[in-house]
Amino acid sequence: MPHAFDVPASALLPRVAAELKGRQLVQPPHWAAYVKTGVSRQQAPSQPDWWYLRSASVLRKIFLEGTTGVQRLSAAYGGRRDRGSAPYHARSGSRAVLREIVQQLERSGLVKAHKNLGRRVSPEGRKLLDGAARAALTELAKSRPELAKYL
Repeated sequence: MPHAFDVPASALLPRVAAELKGRQLVQPPHWAAYVKTGVSRQQAPSQPDWWYLRSASVLRKIFLEGTTGVQRLSAAYGGRRDRGSAPYHARSGSRAVLREIVQQLERSGLVKAHKNLGRRVSPEGRKLLDGAARAALTELAKSRPELAKYL
């Protein structure tokens, strides 16, 4: 059985995002159309369904890292701040966006709190990721037959 470890993120995330959107497990808040995803960004995301894709990415990242919190996710989704002629400096991503996504994933039952260490993927979230990984690997195996042995 393939897991989220076994499938590239570019094949897995659109499937998970479509599943989150189809089941209505997460919903973008009213301010999502106007907010930047970090101080290192110049504009809000131009993709209309960016909230679902970011939610899928956060779910995958929590699965890969084990137990993680919003602070560590913020560092992972950060970037390089353009300071003009001064050198670039690393800046963290928007914690408000990530906090809202993690809370929505927790309310939907895909993520659960783990002691005081952060959040972990629940069995339901693992099932969602594994099903999407299997579908993505099946699709990849059609174009590359050597991957069929991993199904």
